[in-house]
Amino acid sequence: MFSRIKVLLIIGFCALIFVSTRLLVSRSSLDFRSIPLTSYLSDTDTNFNSMPPASPAPTRAKAAIVALVRNSDLKGMRSTVRQIEDRFNHKFNYPYIFLNDQPFTDEFKHGISFVTNSEVRYGTLNASDWNLPDHMDPAKVELALEKNKHRYIYGGSLSYRFMCRFQSGLFFDHPLLQDLEYYWRIEPDVDYYCDIDYDPFLFMKENGYRYGFTIAPLEWKKTVETLWPTTLRWIQQNPHHLPDKSMIDWVVDNNGDYNMCHFWSNFEIVDLSLYRSEAYRSYFDYLDKSGGFFYERWGDAPVHSIAASMFLSRDEIHWFEDIGYNHPGNMHCPRPQELNLRCICDSTKSYTYRSHCQRRFAEVKDISKFDALQKVHARLGLSPPPPPPPYQ
Repeated sequence: MFSRIKVLLIIGFCALIFVSTRLLVSRSSLDFRSIPLTSYLSDTDTNFNSMPPASPAPTRAKAAIVALVRNSDLKGMRSTVRQIEDRFNHKFNYPYIFLNDQPFTDEFKHGISFVTNSEVRYGTLNASDWNLPDHMDPAKVELALEKNKHRYIYGGSLSYRFMCRFQSGLFFDHPLLQDLEYYWRIEPDVDYYCDIDYDPFLFMKENGYRYGFTIAPLEWKKTVETLWPTTLRWIQQNPHHLPDKSMIDWVVDNNGDYNMCHFWSNFEIVDLSLYRSEAYRSYFDYLDKSGGFFYERWGDAPVHSIAASMFLSRDEIHWFEDIGYNHPGNMHCPRPQELNLRCICDSTKSYTYRSHCQRRFAEVKDISKFDALQKVHARLGLSPPPPPPPYQ
């Protein structure tokens, strides 16, 4: 009797050892993407390449993932790139382009190489791209920085203004972007919550979208006090640049003023032909010569957003509701269950569904060029524009 029990105990013990061994082997073969970066890669680890080769998708757009970043942002940029790889790019292998006003350090390049196996290109800005343009008065700029340094965040920062100007009207002409048709802007220290199993660039191209966003907040009025009056004067002087219909009503209130709605451009996926168009270049040059990037603190987000609303129709702008995203200050998490199941975020905390500008985007309709010009003339106190010629 006892002998039989003893044999059974021995058999059970052996079975337990076998199962435990199989579990250990199984855990060791887990997909590396499910393991947090900090659990296996230290800042000083140089003995292996952390990412396996990514297989290029059979069809890709002429596109890249682009960031304007400093060497000191390495930790935050590694986090962002790792999430982009985990959520999307390990399936599509799009290149990264990093731009900096200073040469990138070997430490930065080495750190990035451990979180992606995609092609990475590094570029330094021209001195003129990160400096006061010739038409600016340095003394007036100094006075403006002093005046605004306590009025709003980055109110006294000259480098922040260089960044806003560069992102508004210069980045798309950098030599590393010349062959691109689309770009996806990324930033350090942001979060991507959802798996993206399709190619957003091809999605944009195949559906005729030219601007894509995730979050639409309100701008801080103090930073853009003369942006809209300057925009109205440009429209009045350049009516030929307006399309036959546009979504301009999204950024205009009932009094004909700027309502502060904008697409948060720290995430944007854009058909670069929009920014390279004659209309956009004319608009940016006009804004640039007015001095508002430096005398105030015009951001690239309201500039991009007003331009997209002026030059595009509603069906050319897409809300990427399925891309959960967090930038310090605001977060989007998809609410529909079929979207949220692919994410690791709490949709009840999502800013997007409480956003006035987001609701307005869902409701806005295109208006005709004539109606847009009527509103502009009325706000400027001018006589109405001539009516359009009768339809032939």
